[in-house]
Amino acid sequence: QLQLVESGGGLVQPGGSLRLSCAISGFTPGYYAIGWFRQAPGKEREGLSCITTSDGESYYTDSVKGRFTTSRDNANNTVYLHMNRLKPEDTAVYYCAVRPNYVCRLWAYEYTYWGQGTQVTVSS
Repeated sequence: QLQLVESGGGLVQPGGSLRLSCAISGFTPGYYAIGWFRQAPGKEREGLSCITTSDGESYYTDSVKGRFTTSRDNANNTVYLHMNRLKPEDTAVYYCAVRPNYVCRLWAYEYTYWGQGTQVTVSS
């Protein structure tokens, strides 16, 4: 069984930065995709980014392109979400998830394994 644990959330001022981590343990399929999502109160879960283990290609939704970057540390089975120039509207619970397929997607229903989430609050 795959387990994902997010960390790194917290309170940050507008314009600030945070780095979220997603530690992956347990059985992992040969090639898979790791996505980052967020969900604000009263809103649907939104796909933010995805990175593949096959070739390291990454993809971003328009709302975070140029501000957020995802990277991976294969040796430690950890994926990161680097968030810069944060805005109040970035406030949400952030989740990482694994799609047991080498192709990236940004739709939550495509993902099988999920972490418990970490809260990010952007406020002055």
